[in-house]
Amino acid sequence: MAMAQEPKRGADGAPVGRRTLLGVLGLGAAGLAAAPYLQRGWEGVLGSASQLDPTGLTGLLPNPGGFRYYSIVGSVPRKDEANYELRIDGLVDRPKTYMLSDLRALPQTRVVHDVLCTDGWRVDKTPFEGVKLADLLDDAGVRAKGTAIRFTCFDGAYSESLTLEQARRSDVLVALNMQDKPITHEHGGPVRLYVAPMYFYKSAKWLSGISVTRKVVPGYWEERGYPLDGWLDGEDRHSDAA
Repeated sequence: MAMAQEPKRGADGAPVGRRTLLGVLGLGAAGLAAAPYLQRGWEGVLGSASQLDPTGLTGLLPNPGGFRYYSIVGSVPRKDEANYELRIDGLVDRPKTYMLSDLRALPQTRVVHDVLCTDGWRVDKTPFEGVKLADLLDDAGVRAKGTAIRFTCFDGAYSESLTLEQARRSDVLVALNMQDKPITHEHGGPVRLYVAPMYFYKSAKWLSGISVTRKVVPGYWEERGYPLDGWLDGEDRHSDAA
């Protein structure tokens, strides 16, 4: 009976096949261990580059985290606990300015939903956490003539809009956390709008102003041909959804 031959041995006596396999496994384990650090580093590079890229081409570069980086201006000032402010005004009884600490002290709501961009990329089951926009509107006291909301941002250029009915949904947040971490500057932090049932362009980054208006005022992208209502396919559009 023929006997299976043992693997040839190298100079140190270890089977060559096993040594190669162990080396590959070792490299794989090292890669897995380093992956989070490499991803964060690449995200930092993309984020920094996007701040210097008025063309938006950096938004086309791949990112292992799934998200893309895009800004309509050359650079965006950084805000933090010391200087961030969110102003709520317009057709309200009680205009108010919130500091970052004020928003963090309010009841927080967690929403997990797929994020989809009109460019075609998506990130499934992304958790966001923050204050329900409806709670802030209730605290401000929306007047009877108010039917829509206009959002402005501290990049000095971007704006968005929702109807009052849309804004009162329980899956529309003034978000402070994304993927269980504080929202970074590159992702629109420290505070951004999150409108779960709509395309991501409706979730304005670097949020600084919420104004109640008589009618819907088209936002930055709506003025350039995007639909006012950026509903995702299959979403329940009723105000009590979510």
